[in-house]
Amino acid sequence: MKVLIFGSGGREHALAWAVAKSPKVSEVVCAPGNGGIASIARLVPVSLSDLDAMVAVATAEMPDLTIIGPELPLSLGIVDALTAFGLRVFGPSKAAAMLETSKSFAKRFLQRHQIPTANYAVCNSTEEVEKAIEFFHAPIVVKADGLAAGKGVVICQSKRAALEAAHGLFSGKLLGSQEQQLVIEEFLEGDEVSFLCLTDGKDVKPLLAAQDHKRIGEGDTGPNTGGMGVYTSDSILEPHMQEWILKHIARPTVAGMASEDAPFIGVLYVGLMMTARGPQVLEFNARFGDPETQAILLRLESDLIDVLEACVEGHLEETELRWSPGASACVIASSGGYPGSYRTGFEIMGIAEADRVPEVQVFHSGTAISGGVLRTSGGRVLCSCAAGDTLRQALDSAYAAIEKIQFEGMYYRRDIGHRALNKSVSK
Repeated sequence: MKVLIFGSGGREHALAWAVAKSPKVSEVVCAPGNGGIASIARLVPVSLSDLDAMVAVATAEMPDLTIIGPELPLSLGIVDALTAFGLRVFGPSKAAAMLETSKSFAKRFLQRHQIPTANYAVCNSTEEVEKAIEFFHAPIVVKADGLAAGKGVVICQSKRAALEAAHGLFSGKLLGSQEQQLVIEEFLEGDEVSFLCLTDGKDVKPLLAAQDHKRIGEGDTGPNTGGMGVYTSDSILEPHMQEWILKHIARPTVAGMASEDAPFIGVLYVGLMMTARGPQVLEFNARFGDPETQAILLRLESDLIDVLEACVEGHLEETELRWSPGASACVIASSGGYPGSYRTGFEIMGIAEADRVPEVQVFHSGTAISGGVLRTSGGRVLCSCAAGDTLRQALDSAYAAIEKIQFEGMYYRRDIGHRALNKSVSK
C-alpha cells in the first residue's frame, strides 16, 4: 500500500520511519518532508498552509492511507476535503480539531462536560482582561486563543505583567499576528504529563505517557519553545492513575465530541498538570506531538499501520498495542537564537557517526539538502532519540549520539529528564 504523510518535522520523520517498517507498505510519500525523510520516502513539495495544493497532491498520488502530521492542515479542514474525495485519512475533522485550534472552545467544552481543568476567563480586549484578572491570584497564565506553535502561553508573575502580555498578544507584538481572543487561567502547580491516545471516535487506546521540556534553558528556564526534549518511562504514570485519566478525561472527551456531532478520530493529545487536587487538563492537541512522537514510536512493537487503519475503519477496540519495556528519550538540537530569530543554511556534520550509536535514531526536523549537502533549515533542526532498559541508559545513548553532530550555532539542553532522574536518586 502507498502511504502519504503531510508534514516536514521530526514527528513526520518518525511516522515515516515507523510506517516504512510495516510489511503492508510498499511506498511512503511525504509532502513536503525534509532532508532526513528523503532517505526513506519520496518527497513532494507543497505548502502546508495551502489547502488546495495539498488536496491536489493527495488526489494526484491517490494513497491508500493519508496521515496528517501538523496542526495547520487540520485547522484548514484537510481531513474533510480529502474524505470528500473518498480517501482514507488519519486525523480529526476541522470541527473536531477545534479542541486544539481554539483554546476558548476547548475550555468551554471542558466546562460543559465537567472535565477537570483550571479556572479561566475568555477575553476579547485588554479592558476585559483587566476586569478578569481581579478574580485571579498571581501567577496568572495568559494564552493566545489560536494556534501559536507552542509559543502562545505566557506565565505572568503579576497582574501588571498579565496586562502587558495581553496587550502584546492583542497588538501582535508577541507572536507577530494580532490575537482576537485570549484565555486567562489560574496557574497550576505540579508535574506536566503528555497523555496521548488513539481513538476511532468511540474507543480510546492510550499511547505511552511522556514528559516534555518546553523551556529553552536548562533547569526549565527561558521562553517556551515547541519542545527541547522528551522522555517516556513506565514510571511516569502508575496504572491506576492512567486508568483514572482515561475514565475521567480521555473517554469523556471523545464521548463529548461525538455527542456534539464532531466525532474525534485520530490522536487526542491531552496536556495534563498533575496537581494536588488531581490531574487537570492544560490543553488539547489534535495530532501526534513533536517531540513526543519520536520517543513514543521507538518503543512501539505493534505495526503502526494496523493501528492507524483500525482508527480510520472504526474497530480500534479489536486492536492491541504492544510496547517494549523500559524508557526512551529524545534530545533536540536547535539553531542558535531559537525560539527567537536564527540563521539557517549551515552544513550539518556527524549524522553518520551518530546513527552508529547503538539503540539510537536521529530524526530530522529543520533540515534540507542543498547542492548535495545536508543543511539547517529551521529552528529545531534534529533530535537524537534512544531507547533503553532504564531512562538513564536511554539518555546516555541519546547524548552520546548528539555529541557527534555539529553545525554552526548548534544548541541543546543537557538536562533532559532531570526531574525524573532526581526523583529516582532521592528515593
